Amino acid sequence: MQILYEDKQLVIAVKPAGVLSEPADGKGFPDLLSAHYRENGQPDTILTVHRLDKIVGGVMVFARTKDAASKLTRMVAERTVEKEYLAVLRGKPEQPEDTLTDLLFRDAAKNKTYVVNRMRKGVREASLSYKTVAEKDGLTLVRVRLHTGRTHQIRVQFASRQLPLLGDIRYGSKDARCDAALWSHRLSFAHPATGKAVDVSCPPPSAYPWDLFE
Repeated sequence: MQILYEDKQLVIAVKPAGVLSEPADGKGFPDLLSAHYRENGQPDTILTVHRLDKIVGGVMVFARTKDAASKLTRMVAERTVEKEYLAVLRGKPEQPEDTLTDLLFRDAAKNKTYVVNRMRKGVREASLSYKTVAEKDGLTLVRVRLHTGRTHQIRVQFASRQLPLLGDIRYGSKDARCDAALWSHRLSFAHPATGKAVDVSCPPPSAYPWDLFE
């Protein structure tokens, strides 16, 4: 269990890739955090305030009280929680840094999101900015900052530009050595109880494809 920050109101920890970010019959990441605190004789309330895809690992914040959950959920909705990711793209963006804005439609039955060209029922605007960090062997490591939080947003916005995330089979990039190369790198926000700045980051694991880059 890799805990980066904790107090009585919240905990910031590193969710492993392949683990659900919501409670799941004792196997979701909130369940594992609850068990950790219970085993250490501490209050074990863990409440989810944002999500990561199952295949994506990295930094997540959870509330430890109902009051903190309410405030953090509102902060996420109001986009005052800064979320930064690292991603490995197959290909090279035209611009070394840019802001991408699209209209996304979520097909829940297929568990897939699509870029569409007009607003209609079920369509929501999505925006992110990115900056190139490094390039190697036809791959590009980018730092991504989310301005909205749509399902599969980073994955589909890049894939729609023929820059799928390495290993992301759902959006057109198969690689037997990894799933979608996306990592929740950093969270920054004002503490819901004290107002003090909280800024926590964690590098991706030293494994493929992250180990291709310095």
